[in-house]
This record gives sequence, structure tokens and C-alpha cells, in this order.
Amino acid sequence: SGWLQVYWLLALLCAANLVLLSSTSFPTLELPAVQPLRQDFIAMLQLVYKPLVFVFVLSAFLYVLIEQGIGSWLPTFNNEVLALPNQLSVQLTSIFAASLALGRILAGVVLKKISWYSLLNGCLLAMALLIILTLPLTHDIHVDADVSLLSAPLAAYLFPLIGLFMAPVYPVINSVILSALPKAQHAAMTGLIVVFSALGGTTGSMVTGYTFANFNGQTAFYLCLLPLSLLLLSVGLFHRQSKLVTV
Repeated sequence: SGWLQVYWLLALLCAANLVLLSSTSFPTLELPAVQPLRQDFIAMLQLVYKPLVFVFVLSAFLYVLIEQGIGSWLPTFNNEVLALPNQLSVQLTSIFAASLALGRILAGVVLKKISWYSLLNGCLLAMALLIILTLPLTHDIHVDADVSLLSAPLAAYLFPLIGLFMAPVYPVINSVILSALPKAQHAAMTGLIVVFSALGGTTGSMVTGYTFANFNGQTAFYLCLLPLSLLLLSVGLFHRQSKLVTV
């Protein structure tokens, strides 16, 4: 199949990345003494008992749950709800990926002007507003047999733009938590980030898929408003803890 040829391009990009990393000079770090794996694992889990870290992992879990719930099922949503052909459904999903990339670039500029907490609050509220305003446009849609990338329903272009507002959340909260921790705990914190991100992604995909199968696509994406509301609350707690607590 022709689409398999894209993997040659991906392999080339991986090779270019390897060359870039090999030719980059990284600073030498003074690492702490090596401890038994079991002791490192326990130290990682003990971090969760710190209020700031606990609120962070909750926020990371909720964010990845939302991102993967939407990103994983957006092609299916385009196909089954918007009645778009399979190939076009996948192509339009690229708007979501592009929005994530653009959002993270723009966030770096915006953060020079406003605080990270104000930015995240604005982004989370914009995500909720986009869901509420866009999903009603997905009902009773009729598309032409020759629908193309330029003639798809309006909702097919609008909903993936949620990635633009979603993009800053994850890197910002990661930056805040790592800045609050001593360097000796960064490895353990990174382990927690990986674990809870994986749990959030798996949970998001499963819950969205279950809702998709037993209800409909609109309900599945409306359901994202629940973890989104919890994320708004947890980010508020995270901001408060980052002000009050020195980990």
C-alpha cells in the first residue's frame, strides 16, 4: 500500500535525529551515587506523598487522558459522525497534530507576557468553549459523495483546533514541577511523569472508546468536559501549592 511508504520518511527523520544528537555537545552532569533499583523505585513513589507532586501527577493524568481520548478517536469521529471517507478522516486529523505543534510554539511567546497560570486557565476554558460550541454542529450532517479536503463540514476543521489550546498545558506543568524540585529528584519525577502519563493515555482511549461504542461520538467528546473541569481545578491547586510549598 502507498501509505506504507511514509515509514521510509520516518526512518530518514529518525536517522537525522540520531546524527543531530550524536553531534550535540551536552554538559557533564554530576550524578548522585547509584542506589539499588528497589530503593530508587520506593523513592519515586514517596514523591507522590508531597502535596505539590500529588497535584501535579493528577493534572498530568487528566491532561493526557483528554489528549489521547480526543486524538485517538478523532479519525473515527470524522468517519462515523461526520460521515467522511476513511482517508479524509485521517487527513483532517492532521489539523489536531498541527494545532498542538503551533500551540506549543505560541505558548513560548505568550508566556513572556503573562503568567503560566493565567495562560493555562485561558486555554482550559477555551477548550471547554470549543467543545460546547462545535459539537452541536456535528448533528444531522449530510456530505456529498465527492467530499474533499476543502469541502468537509465546518466542524471537521473547528474541532481539531482544540489542540491549539491544549498544547501549552503539558509542557508548562512539567516545567513548573521540575523547577520546584532539586536536581537529584528529577529522575524520580521523570519516572512519575512517564507512569501517570501512560495511565492517563490508556484510560482516556479506553473510556472514549467505550462511550463511542455504547452511546455515540458526540457523547464521547462531551464527556471530555468532566476531566477538563477536574483539570481546571487541579491546575488551580497546583498553582497554590507551587506558591506555598517548597518541595
